[in-house]
Amino acid sequence: MQYPLIRFIVYPSPTDTRTMTDIERYLRAATRDNTRRSYQAAIEHFESHWGGFLPATAESIARYLVDHADQHAVSTLRQRLAALSQWHVAQGFPDPTKAPLVRQVLRGIRTLHPTPPKQAAPLLLQHLQTAVSCFEEEARQAREHHDLAALRRARRDSALLLLGFWRGFRGDELARLRIEHIQAEAGVGITLFLPRSKGDREALGVQHRTPALKALCPVTAYLQWLEVAGIAHGPVFRKLDRWGNLGDSALNSNSLVGLLRRMLERAGVPAALYTGHSLRRGFATWATANGWELKSLMSYVGWKDAKSALRYIDSAQRFGELAVLPASQTPRLIP
Repeated sequence: MQYPLIRFIVYPSPTDTRTMTDIERYLRAATRDNTRRSYQAAIEHFESHWGGFLPATAESIARYLVDHADQHAVSTLRQRLAALSQWHVAQGFPDPTKAPLVRQVLRGIRTLHPTPPKQAAPLLLQHLQTAVSCFEEEARQAREHHDLAALRRARRDSALLLLGFWRGFRGDELARLRIEHIQAEAGVGITLFLPRSKGDREALGVQHRTPALKALCPVTAYLQWLEVAGIAHGPVFRKLDRWGNLGDSALNSNSLVGLLRRMLERAGVPAALYTGHSLRRGFATWATANGWELKSLMSYVGWKDAKSALRYIDSAQRFGELAVLPASQTPRLIP
């Protein structure tokens, strides 16, 4: 028997259909879209792919973990457990994922199948410079040939890269940016408001500020993009067709990895290792190399604990005279 991920039993009166619709809308808004999709996929995997039954027992979940112990990373198994836990709680059933048996099995899997954490490669500043220079040249040629489609593409891609890098945004945060939530002044700075983000557990909204820069300026790139896009409200970053027509909806956050790689490849930058987190990790690496204290970096990017921040930082390490390449000759990420 198939069960939905979340099912709430409500018995509305015949005149209560609007209230029911509103309840469902607010319930959906309480969970991030990516989380909801990943949880739904995890439940379907447990039921359809593995053949499990819901509500589940601790024994069946333990067997499920064992059957996939050598196929998936522990982080993936943890995500599957979180989905199963959420389903049982939402349906009013006891949560079998909290049973000692399940916890012990997961601990054993972690011991016998250790896997190094996968991390996105940080976008290097020289690669950012190369890409933005390429897009600037594309924009110059597009103006000369009155090619609006090419001009819009170049301006959008510059703004996406520079805002994503200097703000340390995730892909889904870039996709959710809206013009009405942004204030930008050339030569001064930009303020961006995100009503929801991964670290904002209470959904209170977070306001970010970034100053204007002498080079690779995100404020200038954003204003140039709005000028050629001709938009005054709605999503900042949207799909462009081959003729330069803008879509009404925001870019899908799941498509940003492919878009980022195509952008960098267009500029002649090796892009295979870069993902949607490369902008965030690239900024964290740059900031650390330029003397930012961990507390300042956490406050700027929005990390709540040091463990989250340290996963993104490539710390500078020196081996003195034993190093093949002297420290004075190591490349520095300074604009």
